[in-house]
Amino acid sequence: MHLRYIKKVKAEISLYDPIGVDKEGNEITLVDILGTHPEIVAETVENRFEQKRLREKVSHLTRREKKVLELRFGLENGARQTQREIARNLGISRSYVYRRH
Repeated sequence: MHLRYIKKVKAEISLYDPIGVDKEGNEITLVDILGTHPEIVAETVENRFEQKRLREKVSHLTRREKKVLELRFGLENGARQTQREIARNLGISRSYVYRRH
């Protein structure tokens, strides 16, 4: 298990690691090539990583649990619903909604 982790970590690179040099001999990083502010790049990469982790976690939920989260946080259409609205629409108790989100 530990060896798999090490193998995975070795494949990861930093946005700031040198990946080459330019015509003047200056080191070039991945952030330089992406052509945007380093903080924005780091935030985008972090968001994508978090989205991937979230999708992995959500895949273990029941259909009803997924629906509660989608409605509560507006994941389907951006419209967030209250616990009371979700309970009424799905025909479940408010306490169930509370425990699931």
